[in-house]
Amino acid sequence: MKKCINNCSKFLPAILLPGVLWTSIQLQAQFAPPAGMPGTTAIFADSTVFVDWASTCSFQAGWMDISNESLGVVTYGTPENVTGKADDLVLSLGDGGVATCLFTTPLADGPGWDFAVFENSFDDTFLELAFVEVSSDGENFVRFPASSLSQTETQVLTFGLLDATQLNNLAGKYRGRYGVPFDLNELSGESGLDINHIVAIRLVDVVGSLSPPWQSFDQEGRIINDPWPTPFETGGFDLDAVGVIHNQNNTGILLVDAQNNFLIYPNPIEDILYFQSESPVERLSFFSSAGRIVFQSENQQQLTIPTGDWPAGIYVARLVIENRILTSKLVKLK
Repeated sequence: MKKCINNCSKFLPAILLPGVLWTSIQLQAQFAPPAGMPGTTAIFADSTVFVDWASTCSFQAGWMDISNESLGVVTYGTPENVTGKADDLVLSLGDGGVATCLFTTPLADGPGWDFAVFENSFDDTFLELAFVEVSSDGENFVRFPASSLSQTETQVLTFGLLDATQLNNLAGKYRGRYGVPFDLNELSGESGLDINHIVAIRLVDVVGSLSPPWQSFDQEGRIINDPWPTPFETGGFDLDAVGVIHNQNNTGILLVDAQNNFLIYPNPIEDILYFQSESPVERLSFFSSAGRIVFQSENQQQLTIPTGDWPAGIYVARLVIENRILTSKLVKLK
């Protein structure tokens, strides 16, 4: 909904009112803070942890104002804006709108975060939210358990403010270019869901109304209060991108670490790259982004690899051991 700010000056006085709540709501804060602050979980769009992005997107437009359907549905953006890397080109979902993203390779559960959702908020407090759901078959979806501790006594108005530390497992809690990460392991054991075969991720706009019958609720049954109404063509959650951290091609990416008896460091690569293993690996190879082998060794347990002549760019380490293939993505900055 950010695109309408310059054309909606008649609503600007509403910005000042919710700001009164900012100091008091900090007292209940318990979740990760905004991007750039200690303890944040926000992931920048340029991070090398991303191995893929949504390849296609389907869309069911939501209402500009669900309480006044005569205004029609939102019209800003196209599903193509959602594909590829986060770039501030967005698709506005509208009240209750739904976007479903597909991927070239199914996502899979790896250590830590597995994917991140990007919105285009212009600061850390004007936040528009969406539920996040995943599916193993493209038809049956399971929702991440979301939490909202925002006050529910007073409606957060059109340009009202929210506190990221009171929000969890809701897309949109971070400003533009910073993704909200999700861990598939949180959904382990959910009926009908294979967390190692996720083919679709669905975003459902949170209708932030405090008034029935248009309310949205978190996992504990609390009403979710977010800026509403947003009766514009750009209303609701503005989906920018979905970035993949773990998929079926790279769930071993973080198996290459001290906890799993392998260590490759440093990353980013400097002039020397080090490899250590508790036992010899059958083959260790490094590939450039063009697919060229820049280094290869067999039956080694410890290596010191000169990389001073490697051009800056993205590299992939590939280990073969005991009929397993593990990969790790690295970057050389200069």
